[in-house]
Amino acid sequence: MSERTVLISGAGVGGPTAAYWLARHGFRVTVVERAQGLRSSGNPVDVRGSAVDVAERMGLLSRLREAATGTTGLSFVNASGRRIGRMDMRAVQQADEVELPRGDLASILYEASRDHAEFLFEDSIASLDQDEHGVEVTFDRTDPRRFDLVIGADGLHSTTRRLAFGAESGLARHMGLYVATTPLGGRTGPGRDILMHNTPGKAVAVSPTPSGDLAFFLYRSPAEPGFDYRDTEQHKRLLTSAFADVSWRVPDLLEHVRTAEDLYFDSVSQVRLPRWWNGRVALLGDAASCVSLFGDGSTLAMTGAFTLAEELASSPDDPQAAFRRYETTHRRLVEPKQRNVGQAAALLVPATRLGILARNLATHLWPAVAVATRLRHTLSRTPAVS
Repeated sequence: MSERTVLISGAGVGGPTAAYWLARHGFRVTVVERAQGLRSSGNPVDVRGSAVDVAERMGLLSRLREAATGTTGLSFVNASGRRIGRMDMRAVQQADEVELPRGDLASILYEASRDHAEFLFEDSIASLDQDEHGVEVTFDRTDPRRFDLVIGADGLHSTTRRLAFGAESGLARHMGLYVATTPLGGRTGPGRDILMHNTPGKAVAVSPTPSGDLAFFLYRSPAEPGFDYRDTEQHKRLLTSAFADVSWRVPDLLEHVRTAEDLYFDSVSQVRLPRWWNGRVALLGDAASCVSLFGDGSTLAMTGAFTLAEELASSPDDPQAAFRRYETTHRRLVEPKQRNVGQAAALLVPATRLGILARNLATHLWPAVAVATRLRHTLSRTPAVS
């Protein structure tokens, strides 16, 4: 069998993981990434369940733990900064779980895969033209090439999905929320708790990470007309307008937002497709099935990448059969997570003052709730990879 060539679009979490495992199985892999480099911002993410097994097989667990946020809890504070509720996050975490900044996870995965694949930064797929035997790909900058397979791991706003499956507007659903994160460039307090302040339909938090604190904004809103996920100046206007009437530390945080060079802002959305592959093009991670802000996106991306690579290795001459098996297996993990967005939104962003009060009062029962949550989480854990 001649060496199979694979193009992966996206160097976030799923893309480098897939590149690593496909290269291990003898595929020749190229990864194309629109950005100049890896993005440092983004909310902390969890590596749990089957993704821990994938990371361990890659020899990365110690590095992930070194980058862990070390967060101990989520404290809800009022406008004066007084704590009015708290969740002990350690009570619901499994011993082998790791929470770390998304940018750190992406960097660790990239470093693990960069010697096994070709990476093309500051470039993107411009067109796909597939036939029975391969895919002709044109790029924005690189000369055209032909690949045996193309994998879209390029996120919620996937170019690969648009070219092979259709416009985003018909495939992604706005969940009534917008989210923003930006690094603050240092520590602003001594504790290890995330501090969160709520007003009806809005939440703002400061989260500690090893490299400095991260500001986190979340608010309820219908879809903004003319929203452009690439327009940072628009994002700053929307964010400062949405939180202009919120006190606590928000005025200072908004001043930071106005001058921030590293700001992530986007709609909280879900992607639901009837099928994750089309011919010789397949989708992975958020491109195929964005779980939403509140799901296990990174865990699912790493697990999906491993599963996809294993299936392609077992059927190198029949990629459609491999794609079909990958999708059947992975959907069983994804779909339950996509149903949890409403519960998570009610917890983090209550829509009314009464809802905020009820949430805060409920945290006083947290030890009992934590036991039940731990049991439920253990019973529903994604299985270890075989």
